[in-house]
Amino acid sequence: MFQPVVLFIGLRYSRARQGSAFTAFINRFAFAGIALGVMALVVVMSVMNGFEGQLKERILGAVPQVTLTDADSTTELTNWRKTQEQLPELEAIKGSMPYVQTQGILQFSEKMSVANIQGIYPDAGEVPLSLEDKMVVGDWLSLTPGSYHLIIGQRLAQKQGITVGDNIRIIAAQGGVYTPFGLVPSQRRFVVTGFFSMGSEVDESVVFAHGSDLARLIRLPEGKVSGLQLFLDDAFKAPQVAESLRNKTQLTTSDWRQNYGQLFEAVGMEKRMMWLMLALIIAVAAFNTLSALIMVINDKRHDIAILQTLGLSNGRIRTVFLLQGLYNGVLGSLIGVILGLILSWYLNDILALFGAQIFAGSDEGLPIIINVSQVIITVVAAITLTLVATLYPASQAAHVQPSEALRYD
Repeated sequence: MFQPVVLFIGLRYSRARQGSAFTAFINRFAFAGIALGVMALVVVMSVMNGFEGQLKERILGAVPQVTLTDADSTTELTNWRKTQEQLPELEAIKGSMPYVQTQGILQFSEKMSVANIQGIYPDAGEVPLSLEDKMVVGDWLSLTPGSYHLIIGQRLAQKQGITVGDNIRIIAAQGGVYTPFGLVPSQRRFVVTGFFSMGSEVDESVVFAHGSDLARLIRLPEGKVSGLQLFLDDAFKAPQVAESLRNKTQLTTSDWRQNYGQLFEAVGMEKRMMWLMLALIIAVAAFNTLSALIMVINDKRHDIAILQTLGLSNGRIRTVFLLQGLYNGVLGSLIGVILGLILSWYLNDILALFGAQIFAGSDEGLPIIINVSQVIITVVAAITLTLVATLYPASQAAHVQPSEALRYD
């Protein structure tokens, strides 16, 4: 089969087994390092993506992702039905629902805890989509107007020793009344009718009541709610959606970053640092190609001089060794990606085979989410680093003087 001469020679040099054993060792070491670095990067980033995805589902699925309130108030929305009807159509918005929200203290027996109390309207079909299948005990429909029922996280129930049917006193941050004796907080007893489980800190920090019951507790005027909450197809689109609504409406908009932004920024920073550290492994392996190529060029000076006397130009000589360096980068990257994908798919099975338990007291394995764009970026970055590393030795090969190399022949 016909091949361009530079491609033929470059591939022949790449696959050749003759020459210095040490040069061959350095070349194989660089090749293995690229494959190992790419494999490690694919596996680690897939696991980090899985952790981030679980956090997004378990935390941001239970809290308002984007909220809308009146422009002159950050705690009330007067005509929420009109606001809901006039919402701009944005592709990222999956649904909207009114909510009532306040911070408060939960008192059970002698135990107290602070919680974010959210009022929802399950009797009108208004339950966050991510919560519909998270009930462990009870039913969301137990939250009816005037019942003063409460659904709490399973972890909070276990921590405080709460069971279904127990009475919990809620002391709300809003709705207090000033009396001659000072501020008297709004409080009332609620009956626990169910437990939900998101598998995150939300189970300890968020509880749910009916919106109308919570509105009475914090003394919201009739027909008013705390705001309108939006649920998105991707919670990470919240900043863009909030900015778009801010420009198109006169409402005050906010998103989940106010309460949980630091957590996800920390996860994002950890992902970037992990990517950087593993990318350095690939960089070291890629620049080992530089050492290997310089040794190959020293071994092949005689061959290079002969090729030049046969009419091969300096540019084509340079291309020969660029192709030889790229051979390591491309083949190493492809093998690394294949091994990384296989290891990612079967990582939990491999860990189970060795008896490794990732989450104490849990049968869950490592969450794995393979991001195709990240894999492609990793491969392109590895090949690019290898190409950059081959530029100098390829340039040196092109400057070999035939008269010097063949002086004693």
